[in-house]
Amino acid sequence: MALASNEIMPESALSPMPKSKRWLAWLGLALLVIVLDQVVKAVIVGNFAYGEGLIITSFFNLVHVLNHGAAFSFLAGAGGWQRWFFIALAAVISVWLVIMIRQHQQEKLAPLAFTLILGGAIGNVIDRIAIGAVVDYLDFHAGGYHFPAFNLADSAITLGVVCMLVQQFLESRQPDE
Repeated sequence: MALASNEIMPESALSPMPKSKRWLAWLGLALLVIVLDQVVKAVIVGNFAYGEGLIITSFFNLVHVLNHGAAFSFLAGAGGWQRWFFIALAAVISVWLVIMIRQHQQEKLAPLAFTLILGGAIGNVIDRIAIGAVVDYLDFHAGGYHFPAFNLADSAITLGVVCMLVQQFLESRQPDE
């Protein structure tokens, strides 16, 4: 049925993707982050011995290191209990993120943020379950200082947090209705 030029298009025609398909698209993006993360980690583990690295530029190396802790090796030397703690924490947060993605699926920035964090968290949990630590490989340095090595999953989590902060900033700048 064609609309007359003065009729308003129904909401469903304006939305490029129905709710259920948008939900699947967000989950698909999380899965893509997980797969890319695991593929790159497999390439690193398959081509570098533990502790080995390759100089790429004067400020960047590829390395094969393991992180038994969290960000910046937080709790890395805690004796082993932290592995299960971080797995449980990531599981709880992942469930919350899936709920948030579903609730905000029609938005743009919020579900993107939640999706990136979800994909990164699950990517790192896979490592913790499989080998007891997270494989890190991106090593940036300058002036003798090395930023702690990280991976694609960590990058996705960081980008997701940045998106959350931007979303909050944009919402705070909108006038109250």
